[in-house]
Amino acid sequence: MEWIDRLNRAMDYIEGHLEEPDWQTAAGIAHCSPYHFQRMFTLLAGMPLSEYVRRRRMSRAAVELQGGAKILDVAVKYGYSSPTAFNRAFQTVHGLPPSEAKKPGVSLKSCPPLRFAITIQGVEEMDYRMEKKDAFRIVGISAPLSQDLDENFKCVPELWARAAADGTIPRLAALMDGEPKGLLGVCGGKDGSRYYIAVASSAPAEGGLEEFTVPAFTWAVFPGTGDGAAAIQKLQRRVVTEWLPTSGCEYADGPDVEVYLDPECSKFEVWIPVVKAKQ
Repeated sequence: MEWIDRLNRAMDYIEGHLEEPDWQTAAGIAHCSPYHFQRMFTLLAGMPLSEYVRRRRMSRAAVELQGGAKILDVAVKYGYSSPTAFNRAFQTVHGLPPSEAKKPGVSLKSCPPLRFAITIQGVEEMDYRMEKKDAFRIVGISAPLSQDLDENFKCVPELWARAAADGTIPRLAALMDGEPKGLLGVCGGKDGSRYYIAVASSAPAEGGLEEFTVPAFTWAVFPGTGDGAAAIQKLQRRVVTEWLPTSGCEYADGPDVEVYLDPECSKFEVWIPVVKAKQ
């Protein structure tokens, strides 16, 4: 599948630039935004991309130390500003300090380079529908997304908490007059660089609100239920690992949209922009 091939080419790039990978370049190879690329990786690999890179760096560092390299040289090579920071990272992965890694017979951890391959397993049915939708305008608040997905796992919940505490959510609900109906979570902006809490609306973006136009796409829409981000992430992982490989579609380079259909956000839809898979 072409999209899996692109992800693997992006991983080849990261492997060749472990000292200082550029997420924009890696995401470009995978034909998606840095945020989308890192989230796809996390869903498929079960760990954040930053954690994978850290483990690969420490795997290489162990080999270089056993080959006689100096600890300070290896620390600088892999982007650590001090031997203390490098020591902490190394010990987290290997369970021992870098100085011990130089000793013969010591036990170390190895994290091999990752390659993606999808194994099809029919577990339970998935409900979905396809929607071809024109561009639509949203109004709401937003926060910038980091190239580090771990940081986004902090800032996005903080944005939701602030919107709930300061009355933004009911204010947005009163402005909703378009489709899709519901409170929206949208990863959009230039290069997918912002996360919006918004509604589809024709109302003016005033009083601290912002606007963004979600481009026209064909969407695969998956309904779900459950409380919290874990329920959405579980559904998103099923989409990637169970539905997408046999759908005849692949991810389009567009925003991800979450549609919350009730005030408690326990009934939702995941909207995935898709295009016909290349043969």
